[in-house]
Amino acid sequence: MAPYHSGQRVAVLADAQNLYHSAHSLFSRNVDYAAVLERAVNDRELVRAIAYVIRAHSPDEERFFEALDDIGFETKIKDLKTFEDGTKKADWDVGLSLDSITLASHVDSIVLCTGDGDFTRLCWHLRHEGVRVEVMSFEPSTAEDLIDAADSFVNLGEEEFLL
Repeated sequence: MAPYHSGQRVAVLADAQNLYHSAHSLFSRNVDYAAVLERAVNDRELVRAIAYVIRAHSPDEERFFEALDDIGFETKIKDLKTFEDGTKKADWDVGLSLDSITLASHVDSIVLCTGDGDFTRLCWHLRHEGVRVEVMSFEPSTAEDLIDAADSFVNLGEEEFLL
């Protein structure tokens, strides 16, 4: 495990869709992204904070995107796709993974704010490259393999991370 120290350069990558659905299904509340970012950085040097969001053309989403910007997140926005059969799809798995791999040579630690087990292999790869990987998400909805693959885990189910 790569050690934690205050001089580290850190990148924070937040899967906003995953966090939103977890917070709502478990607590019927919203995520306090300012508290998440503060805890993720934890007195280290923030190199980049990215929130991956989906544009579903719902009320107040633009205000949410602006709030993320104000907090310090760069927002990457993908439109929700609706297929002919009515199914909808939008995810950032590939984009978040590519950004993580690209940032790995510029940081000491990457904080993945997601509980999605699809990122387990990414964690192992980043750690193999010498990057400390930290996961922050809601424990009941986080893949156990993802927790095991990370150097550390923070449960966002604490009051300080919820609005």
